[in-house]
Amino acid sequence: MDNFFSDREGEDLYYMRLALQEASKAAERQEVPVGTVIVYGNEVIGRGHNRREELQSPMAHAEILALEDASQNLGSWRLCGCTLYTTLEPCVMCVGGILQARISRLVFGCLDPKGGAVESLYRLGEDPRLNHRLAVAYGLLEVECAAVLDQFFSRLRGKKLSALSNQLSAKGGGEGLKADR
Repeated sequence: MDNFFSDREGEDLYYMRLALQEASKAAERQEVPVGTVIVYGNEVIGRGHNRREELQSPMAHAEILALEDASQNLGSWRLCGCTLYTTLEPCVMCVGGILQARISRLVFGCLDPKGGAVESLYRLGEDPRLNHRLAVAYGLLEVECAAVLDQFFSRLRGKKLSALSNQLSAKGGGEGLKADR
């Protein structure tokens, strides 16, 4: 696993920016802003952004939706020779799908210390017990990818605090609340 990029860094930047555009689509829909594109040759063959809330499906992660899109466009579940670009380190489920699809290379923006299965918590892409290995690069547009997530969760926390404040105001401003000891 390396946080360096190939001699195709210009291409990698271009495709990661497309993944960020997909993440923006998720944010517009009040979804966790993760975006993914899959490239074969110089062509984007799959796109996805998180749609778990919209579809009410735990499977509707950006990577899984992009894998499905790419498979339909290629007419095969085998995505050998493809590169998957995603804004956040994939979770266990998504890495499983990436490995099953035989993706050749994964490029992701920022680490996910709470759920990442490529570098942070697990290293599934290089597990010798599995029948497929995955070339990985990470840290591309890391600041931008992390900022999209930070902004989303800051807004979400703000909404929750505002709702709690309104709730407390309706009950008399929270007088008399004491901390448990």
